[in-house]
Amino acid sequence: MKPAPLSRRRFLRNATLASALAFPFVQRLPVLGANGRLNIAGIGVGGKGWTDITQCDVENIVALCDVDDRRAAPAFKRFPAARRFKDFRRMLDEMGREIDAVTVSTPDHMHFLPAMWAIQRGKHVYCQKPLTHTVQEARLLTAAAARKKVATQMGTQGRSHPNVRRDAELIRSGAVGTVREVHCWTDRPGRWWGQGLQRPVETPAIPDGLDWDLWLGGAPVRPYHSAYVPFAWRGFWDFGTGALGDMGCHLLNVPDLALEIRDATRVEARSEGLTAESGPVWARVIWDIPARGHRAAFRLFWYDGAQKPDTTLFPNHPLGENGCLIIGSQDTMLTSYEGGAVFKSGRTTADFKDVPELFPKNAAWEHSHYQEWITAAKGGPKTLSGFEATGPMTEVVLLGNVALRTGEPIEWNSRSMKVTNHKPANALIAPRYRHGWHA
Repeated sequence: MKPAPLSRRRFLRNATLASALAFPFVQRLPVLGANGRLNIAGIGVGGKGWTDITQCDVENIVALCDVDDRRAAPAFKRFPAARRFKDFRRMLDEMGREIDAVTVSTPDHMHFLPAMWAIQRGKHVYCQKPLTHTVQEARLLTAAAARKKVATQMGTQGRSHPNVRRDAELIRSGAVGTVREVHCWTDRPGRWWGQGLQRPVETPAIPDGLDWDLWLGGAPVRPYHSAYVPFAWRGFWDFGTGALGDMGCHLLNVPDLALEIRDATRVEARSEGLTAESGPVWARVIWDIPARGHRAAFRLFWYDGAQKPDTTLFPNHPLGENGCLIIGSQDTMLTSYEGGAVFKSGRTTADFKDVPELFPKNAAWEHSHYQEWITAAKGGPKTLSGFEATGPMTEVVLLGNVALRTGEPIEWNSRSMKVTNHKPANALIAPRYRHGWHA
């Protein structure tokens, strides 16, 4: 297979399509599965992929694709009738119309390629967070999903929690006034996975059942090492997106639902321990988010690796290991992955009982996150974590990594997708797939 170069004309055409994604649409696409069920294939079915595919088991699970037989073994046992593959390209080519939808639960560097292959073939896509590995991939995938009118959902399950949706409704209602700042923080990395790392020099044997070449996918070739598989790849730039990519899309659920985070104009970052191979041991990032329609401009702050906001922003209350502060002109809200607003003023959510409901809510929120995608694929309302919403948010998150790796503030033109003040940074905006891999 020859790589397909992305021409400037084709890129600009796709980027233009992305600008039309703010409008809701209702799916009215044929369902090919028996008994009104979708025929779903899982791409990456070990680890988090096990959760993703089993949450969809009310539908027909017709194919399972994984590069590691041992990690995939529980899924193979759970769905014995499903066809098995190691290469998603072969699966999508061979099964064609037998598949209606796919889940993509691979490492970050291999989100875009299988998701794009599926969308180009008219398949509905559920993709783990962050949506993609690079900024350009997020823009292109968002545009392709809109063009093909497929149902999409990013794996930010917390976005379906009733408390998260209610917190966003309160912010939209003006409960904190005009939002001026958003502060998010996480305890990653550290005890979750290592960062500030160099490339391992040992070359151990590849475990039985693992196709290392397919695991690498579009990434540059390097020897197998257990430092990457099955979990700690998150800390390495070639495969993961660090603490920011891993947790940013989760912790921004409330402010994004409320404010639609997109199109940052400037990003600056500080960190310690950054290497060419790996993310830093801690980081602080600041984005300038411009005014959008009736929404005021605000600044977005990120902290990881035991860094946290100044306690004076929300005194007399523990900030916890992961969280989010939304600072407005009238009040400040403390929330987190599963929502549950606490107000600096002492008010409670009960004080806002008259604020109207905007979003559907389900107590079984983790399951409903998948069910909303399935419903959308069958012709129902669009999802709240669809790529038209989470794609632009992913772009903002990943720009933070560009600023970290660049080492100086960057000025960003979202329309042209260019860093305007530091041209070398543009090399980090788009992916570079090795020979044989392309969309």
